Amino acid sequence: MESETPLNLVVHPAEGMADWGGRRFRCSMGRGGVLSAQEMHETCGATPLGLWPMRNVFYRADRIRDLETKLSTQALDLQDGWCDAPDDPNYNRFVKHPYPASAEKLWREDRLYDLIVVLGYNDAPVVSGKGSAIFLHIARPGYAPTQGCVGLREDDLRLVLREARSGSCVEVLSL
Repeated sequence: MESETPLNLVVHPAEGMADWGGRRFRCSMGRGGVLSAQEMHETCGATPLGLWPMRNVFYRADRIRDLETKLSTQALDLQDGWCDAPDDPNYNRFVKHPYPASAEKLWREDRLYDLIVVLGYNDAPVVSGKGSAIFLHIARPGYAPTQGCVGLREDDLRLVLREARSGSCVEVLSL
C-alpha cells in the first residue's frame, strides 16, 4: 500500500548527499553554493535553499525507456528550451527554439538533461532576475557542480521518480 504522505528528496549541501525514503544518494549542487531565495539571482550558479515542488518531468525518448512515474511527463524534442532572459515575458518558462531571447537548450548531447524534473522555484509568480531553470537532473561525471540544479545518478533519479507523486518536493537545506 502506498504511503499517504508524499516523499521529499532532502538535500544536505555540506555533505553532497540527499535522502529519499530512508535511502541516501550522492548528489551535486550549484557551483555558487546554496543561497536563500531572497539572495538568488540569474547567473549566480547557486542552488536555492527551500522546499521546491516537483512540477513535471521532461525526458529524451530516444535515450530514456521504461520511465515510471506518477508525475506529468513530456518527451523532449530538438526545439525545446527554457528561457533564462530576465527581461523576457517568458522568463523561467518552457519555450521553443529558435527563440528571440536567451534560452537554454533542453535537448543536449551530454546526457545531463536526458531526464529533467522541473522544480517549482521562482514560478508562482515568476520574479524577473531571481533565477531560472532550477531542475533535478542527471549528475555530471564525478558529481561536478551544476549551474544551480540538483544532480543525481540516473538510477537514483529513476528510483525517486518511481516513488514521487503530486506533492513530492526537493528540499534544499542550509549548510
